[in-house]
Amino acid sequence: MAAGAALAAEQGARVLLFGPAAELGGMPPGVEVVDAPVSIAKTADPARAARTSHDASIVLAAKAVAAGRADALVCAGGTGAALAAGTFNIKRDRGIFRPALALPLPVPGSPVTLLDVGASSEARREHLVQFAFMGAALARIVLGVARPRVGLLSNGEEAGRGRPVVVEAGAELRERGAEAGRAFSFVGNVEGNDLVSGAADVIVTDGFTGNIALKVLEGTSQTLLGAIRDAAHSSARAKTGGLLLRPALGALREEIDPEGVGGAYLLGLRRLGVVPHGRFTRRGFAQAILRARLGAREDIVAQTHAALDSAGALRRPPASAADASLRR
Repeated sequence: MAAGAALAAEQGARVLLFGPAAELGGMPPGVEVVDAPVSIAKTADPARAARTSHDASIVLAAKAVAAGRADALVCAGGTGAALAAGTFNIKRDRGIFRPALALPLPVPGSPVTLLDVGASSEARREHLVQFAFMGAALARIVLGVARPRVGLLSNGEEAGRGRPVVVEAGAELRERGAEAGRAFSFVGNVEGNDLVSGAADVIVTDGFTGNIALKVLEGTSQTLLGAIRDAAHSSARAKTGGLLLRPALGALREEIDPEGVGGAYLLGLRRLGVVPHGRFTRRGFAQAILRARLGAREDIVAQTHAALDSAGALRRPPASAADASLRR
């Protein structure tokens, strides 16, 4: 992460780096180190650790974002720790039911944003509806899609297919999509193969399904690239052909490299968060910082909130104590 921060600083980012100062050593201009030697990245109960470990690096970083010392949170540790620290310290944005992790999948020619990819294992109808607006805002701001096409992941394209929560969310998204104007267009249900077919720019699902779908895609991509590499070295003739294909294959590898998108975006908080993969190199961590800076500059949080508000999709406080008791 430190090397990534240094690389991002070379590209104009200003970074507050929370970690063990004695191990990080000297950093270039643009990177300020805040000594925070305690880590909760590997803890078995990240929610409890985020509540009790007040001097943990991710907790101090989240508090700095909440206080306005930084504009966005980038966490190189575990997803659970990032979610817990962000939720407890930055807090959910007004009217948001649950945060979501949104990941722009590096699909050749047609990147698609998938959410939720692991913030919550289950989701209700109103959660999926809000995820659609969050994902659409991210696709517009970060990927430059003027009017994103939003699909709902299901086991069939027909409107009545899927679990009851999917059917209910689909019905509401058809209505909301018509009202959303330029926010997005709802294309209906999409299936698993549509994650890479270009049928939608944003695909919405619960965190359990989304995380499994993501891991299947990652595993398939890595296996396929490995098989191509092995085939290219299998014989003298194959090596000759591999040399001819190297420029094209290099371009393809660059296009589907998950480090290029910077990781998953933690949406639904009062400030933006980005969670890069723990296996990223310094390039991926730098990209995460630069993407967080872009999202903060374009104020993705405010834009998402405005779109939800205009569509009436924000959570409304109960009108009375009686209403509150009924909704528990």
